[in-house]
Amino acid sequence: MNAPKTLVANDPEDRKGRLRDIGGSQSDHWNNILASQALQSLWVKNSSQEDRDKQLNATLAALAGIGPKDELEGMIAAQLIAAHNAAMECYRRAMIGEQTFEGRRENLAQAGKLSRTYAALLEALNRHRGKGQQRSRLSTSTFMRAGRQWSEWSSTRGAGARRKRRINPMHLDMHRAKRCGARTRAGKPCQSPAMSNGRCRMHGGRSPGAPKGNRNAFKHGRYTADSIARRRGISRLLAAMKDVTRQIIE
Repeated sequence: MNAPKTLVANDPEDRKGRLRDIGGSQSDHWNNILASQALQSLWVKNSSQEDRDKQLNATLAALAGIGPKDELEGMIAAQLIAAHNAAMECYRRAMIGEQTFEGRRENLAQAGKLSRTYAALLEALNRHRGKGQQRSRLSTSTFMRAGRQWSEWSSTRGAGARRKRRINPMHLDMHRAKRCGARTRAGKPCQSPAMSNGRCRMHGGRSPGAPKGNRNAFKHGRYTADSIARRRGISRLLAAMKDVTRQIIE
C-alpha cells in the first residue's frame, strides 16, 4: 500500500520565478512543464543531434519571444508553437511526391485546420492582452474645438448656397427638406426629398426647371410656329422646282 504524499502548493523554492520569461508563472515547476510540453511537440525523428539542439533552443527562444505574462498566456504560447510545428509538418508531408492524391489532400486539409487553430489562438492571446479592441480616446478639448469649427463653418457659408436653395428645393439640407410621403413597394412612406408639388422625382414630382436667369436655358426657336411654316414653304418651293425641271427634261 502506497503511503500518502503531501504536495506543497506554495513552495518558496519553487516560487522564485527564474523561468518566468518562458512560462509566465512564478512557479518554476510550471514553467519547466510548459517548456517540456512545447519541446515534445517538435518532430525531431529525422534530425541530427546538432539540428535537434537547434530546434530545442529555437523553441525556448520562441517562448521567451512571445513573453507570456501569466499562466494562461504561457499555455496559449505553448499551443501556438505546437500548432505551428504540426501545421508545418503537414505542409511538408503534402509536398512529398511519392504519395497518392488522397494523401496529399488529407495533409493539406489537416494543415488548413491547424493554421486556423493557430489564428484563433493568436486572436485569443491578443484579446487577453487587451489588443483585440481599438479604443479611441479623445479629450474634451478636441470635441470643443470640433464644435467651434462646425459653428464657424455653418455661420459663414456663402450666399450662393442659400440662393440655390431658393431656386431649387432639391438643394435643401436632407434633414430639413419636406418628404415625399408616397407609399413605397414595402408599404412605407417615401423618405426622399419632395419637389414643389409634394412628390419626389421617383413618384411623379415635376422638375423645377432651370433657375431663373440661367444662360443655359436659351431657346433656339427651331420648333416655333414661324420656323415650322418657313421650313414647309421651302419644301414646297423645292418640290415645285423639281416638277419644272422634270417637265423641261421631258
